[in-house]
Amino acid sequence: MLRTVKPKNARSKRALQAREPKEIEDPRTAIFVKGTHTGEKVNGVMKELMALKRPHAISFSKKNTVRPFEDASSLEFWANKNDASLFLVGQSTKKRPDGLTFVRMFDYRVLDMCEVGVDMFKSMAEFKTPKATPGHKPLLHFASELFDTHPRFIQLKSMLMDFFNGEVIDQVCLAGIEHVISISLGPTPPSLNAATTTLQASSSATPAENSASLPKVHIRGYTIRLLKSGTRVPRVELTPMGPFIDLTLRRHQEADPELLKQAMKRPKLRKQEVEKGLGKKRKNLEVDEMGDLRGRIHVGKQDLSKLQTRKMKGLKSGRDDMLMDVDEDESDGDSSDGGRRRKRQRSQSD
Repeated sequence: MLRTVKPKNARSKRALQAREPKEIEDPRTAIFVKGTHTGEKVNGVMKELMALKRPHAISFSKKNTVRPFEDASSLEFWANKNDASLFLVGQSTKKRPDGLTFVRMFDYRVLDMCEVGVDMFKSMAEFKTPKATPGHKPLLHFASELFDTHPRFIQLKSMLMDFFNGEVIDQVCLAGIEHVISISLGPTPPSLNAATTTLQASSSATPAENSASLPKVHIRGYTIRLLKSGTRVPRVELTPMGPFIDLTLRRHQEADPELLKQAMKRPKLRKQEVEKGLGKKRKNLEVDEMGDLRGRIHVGKQDLSKLQTRKMKGLKSGRDDMLMDVDEDESDGDSSDGGRRRKRQRSQSD
């Protein structure tokens, strides 16, 4: 039986509501953890990635004895305490030097993990160019067909998208895209060009041999400059910003099918409601072409004859008849005066 926590005041109630699952999730918080021994290269990579992840990043300054693939209880405790869903663990050993482990959580439990090794690192300080504003959403570019065919690179692509993805937005402002992160692969072996060969190799080869035959992952950061082109579409130029990182895939842990099914579960909505962005309880509402929400109100038939209006003398029904009688009397008086004047003129002439 699961223990339910009841809030004691309004503040704790708001904190529990913020942790509840939502249809549109908040930006993922990443925790950067250092192992018992980390070299200068691993510290530099973690510092640069944390600069790109800010403000949704938490750094542990102390070293911790943590081994994600052997015991993940510490990660689950930190995830529950800090309400975080991503971890980046840095560890350098004699067997696996300069290692980084990406850990993804769901419901404060480990969903999947991917370990990489840092082969080359070039920090942003070595590039004397303008840098992007912290907190801006980057543009991600994956330049290889293996990101859609090979299971190891599909997992890495999904993990990097969750890592660099910020708030969920409906529209994109062109001037608000300041930097792009390009992720490409090194020379692809001929055995990995076809998806069928990849699946056969992954099923027959051992994990060590399979990881050694995979190409390297190159991560590059560029700033975007929009220049005048004489047309409506601006001319785009990329300036190296950093960091430049080369990674090699190592160990990995796939997600549990049942836990992954729960993580991918979404509320059931009809197709029309999904397109309009409305729920089942909001009836008689629609979104027009301009994106404005419009509602329809059903009102009964009204009898306008009984409508109470302002009483004015000029709007009375008998007043028009009185005005017509006055006009007729005036016209009769004018005709009689004209006849008298004519008789006087005739008598004077005689």
